[in-house]
Amino acid sequence: MITKLRAAVAQWTVVVPVVSFLVLILTWHEELPGWVVAVVACFLVGAVLSAVHHAEVIAHWSGEPFGSLVLAVAVTVIEVALIVTLMADGGDKSSTLARDTVFAAVMITCNGILGLSILVAAVKYRTAVFNAEGTGAALACIATLATLSLVLPTFTTSSPGPQFSTTQLTFAATASLVVYGLFVATQTVRHRDYFLPVTPEGRVLDEEEHASPPTLRAAGVSLLLLAVALVAVVGLAKGVSPTIEKAVDDAGLPHAVVGVVIAMMVLLPETIAALRAAVRNRVQTSLNLALGSALASIGLTIPAVAIASSWLSGPLVLGLGAAHMVLLALTIVLLTLTVIPRRATPLQGAVHLAVLAGYVVLALNP
Repeated sequence: MITKLRAAVAQWTVVVPVVSFLVLILTWHEELPGWVVAVVACFLVGAVLSAVHHAEVIAHWSGEPFGSLVLAVAVTVIEVALIVTLMADGGDKSSTLARDTVFAAVMITCNGILGLSILVAAVKYRTAVFNAEGTGAALACIATLATLSLVLPTFTTSSPGPQFSTTQLTFAATASLVVYGLFVATQTVRHRDYFLPVTPEGRVLDEEEHASPPTLRAAGVSLLLLAVALVAVVGLAKGVSPTIEKAVDDAGLPHAVVGVVIAMMVLLPETIAALRAAVRNRVQTSLNLALGSALASIGLTIPAVAIASSWLSGPLVLGLGAAHMVLLALTIVLLTLTVIPRRATPLQGAVHLAVLAGYVVLALNP
């Protein structure tokens, strides 16, 4: 029975990404009526679930932290493409889209995904245990890049408004790439053991214990299907984004809500994968996904929009407002206090979720 169930799941996760990609081709740049948007949304959810499955297959074959890195980078690369595409189509109205989406990704990953993962693991196992060295390194990089890319533009004076001058933007983009590259090298080569799951006693878990790893061929097929699924996820998200924008405008909500919704849709694969890892008491894997996605979102998006700004007609606004800077500072402080003890209780998870709730409330009602 279990063998038949696994075969059905494997077949489903092969068919859905391909069909979702075909739906994307058929609906690309088309005006979609309401019922078609509903169908597209169903395929979007299916593509997300299949992406999580294939990411876990790759993670099982390659081991941590490579598996979580593959998912985080793949999703972020396509997220960047979505942001640049929407900015190219939106003109001045989308001048803050990159900032809003990146900040939403940081808040969702560092408070939402991380908070939920800690809460789930701590409730089930009393405490959530992780490696402070790896998590602290990721936190340091996030704090640095978020400050350089999202806070400093508010205080610079070379350009009017919360914008960088060309020289400043070039520096921020270069620093983002360099810091992110150094982090990846640290995570995968020099100090890989810092990013592996640990037991409550502190023993590093370098292997999965429940099943033999997939073959190279199976991992290669999953890598291809993961790419197809993620392209479908972001492409279909772009297809439903006009409906989202119209709903936001009709509700009288700030345009920044669009960035929040986009970030939530794009980060859904990481959220599901992180929660499944937390249920298995692999909290470090969950934190790798959460913080790695936040870091990739900043480290890859800022250079991409810096390059795209050379041909985009509208301005590029990156500086955060005062309320969002307070939330960012609070998030960094909470992350520091969460990381230092190397273990967390349900209280820490709930506190992070409270900060995310505050961010959502301010996004809906500034």
